[in-house]
Amino acid sequence: MTAALEISGLVKAFDKPAVQGLDLEVRGGEFYALLGPNGAGKTTTLRMVAGLLQPDAGNISVFGTDALADPIAAKAKVAWVSDEPMIYDKLTPLEYLEFVSGLWGVPAALGEARSLELVDWLGLGPHAGQRCGGFSKGMRQKVALAGALVHEPQLIILDEPLTGLDAGSARQVKDVLLAKVAQGTTVIMTTHILEVAERMAQRIGVIANGRLIAEGTFDELRGRSVGGSTTLEEVFLELVEDGGAEQALAA
Repeated sequence: MTAALEISGLVKAFDKPAVQGLDLEVRGGEFYALLGPNGAGKTTTLRMVAGLLQPDAGNISVFGTDALADPIAAKAKVAWVSDEPMIYDKLTPLEYLEFVSGLWGVPAALGEARSLELVDWLGLGPHAGQRCGGFSKGMRQKVALAGALVHEPQLIILDEPLTGLDAGSARQVKDVLLAKVAQGTTVIMTTHILEVAERMAQRIGVIANGRLIAEGTFDELRGRSVGGSTTLEEVFLELVEDGGAEQALAA
């Protein structure tokens, strides 16, 4: 099976290095959680995959498409959802989805059918005719997610999608993501809510200082613990501490 995402030798620096020779592969149809402390390079990496940042060096392939040589074709396979919903306040959810469908060239009838399905799926039906400007963050995040899904992407990338959501909204978003994975869609998500990654992700990657320092299922990562850690939080903290020490020695 073609990998959903292949990253090799990825480099990006701002005032200082943010991503340093990152190699990463995500399998098609899996739920992959990318974890790391603040400033580890998670968001920078995913923004490069989504085509929002240009890497300084390295390669990115999305389902076999070279994302740097053919960015338009790669972007057509990808959905990006940030932690701050980017929608148009003057539009209703259905108007916004009609607009996004048009951008992706989705036929009008098909776009309308998908929009109605997504609005219902995400519990936005009672608000479908209201302007988004008055929505809570949870509702705005669900509208943004619907907009990301309306062209049926093969790869969904989410950067802290549950931040600031109430329990009900978070559950709806998680249910939709798990349903998409069950249908064969690939999901990559960053989160600081480690219990969510522990419950939802099939594989977990841990980044520190712009490099992948550990990867595997939760059980595989737990097997690397030398301190008998049993929760992902404990394993994560141990890995990050050990990975930071190893990189400091290497430098």
